[in-house]
Amino acid sequence: MILTTERADAREWPREPLAELFSEGFPAFITADRLVKEYIGRVREWFADLDLMLVDEDGAPVAAGWGVPVRWDGQVGTLPSGYTDALVRAVEGRERGVEPDTLVICGAVVTPALQGRGLAGRMLSALRETGRAAGLERVVAPVRPTTKARYPVTPIDAFMRWRRPDGTALDPWIRTHERLGARILAAAPASQTMTGTVAEWERWTGLALPESGEYVIPDGLSVLRVDVESDAGVYEEPNVWMRHR
Repeated sequence: MILTTERADAREWPREPLAELFSEGFPAFITADRLVKEYIGRVREWFADLDLMLVDEDGAPVAAGWGVPVRWDGQVGTLPSGYTDALVRAVEGRERGVEPDTLVICGAVVTPALQGRGLAGRMLSALRETGRAAGLERVVAPVRPTTKARYPVTPIDAFMRWRRPDGTALDPWIRTHERLGARILAAAPASQTMTGTVAEWERWTGLALPESGEYVIPDGLSVLRVDVESDAGVYEEPNVWMRHR
């Protein structure tokens, strides 16, 4: 497969391949991070050069990935608290005129039918190269380990250390990053915080939530905490900080 990289805003994309690319999507509750909603518009406007498509020889998008630029001194203790904080730092840094030096890879997806062909790695490499060309010498990522959904009550700092018998990471997304030379830096226990009413959480999860307490939810990497009296549910999504160089 011959692949090229284009900005996501470079042109109108063929409807069917684009729909297929994003067909698996994310859990419905992923949009319930209110702070992301506050900043994502400026992210898309200001950092469109870091929003990329991997395109096949027919001009169809087969993978997508994006990131934001931040200022970071390379110390684990000064990393953003996670995905959401990276967006906040990128936007507020731009508003204050802070010169960024680090690319935060925020996500990447591959057309489901083409998974397992190395396209995720190609997408991550394209993002790294684009960041380097923009003067962003460091590259980090708050990795969302999807296999963690099978172990929602396990702390993320324990899960991220789990290995297969061959020594590679148990989680395939962590494994993909490691194959590109990335290494784990730290856990991000509350990379995102999703909030909503009990009714909203029942709609997002398909579960009845009749009383206060903790619930294991479909596709959740950790548990949902529900308080019926205050009509609120809070879910903190854990990620794993990894550094590519």
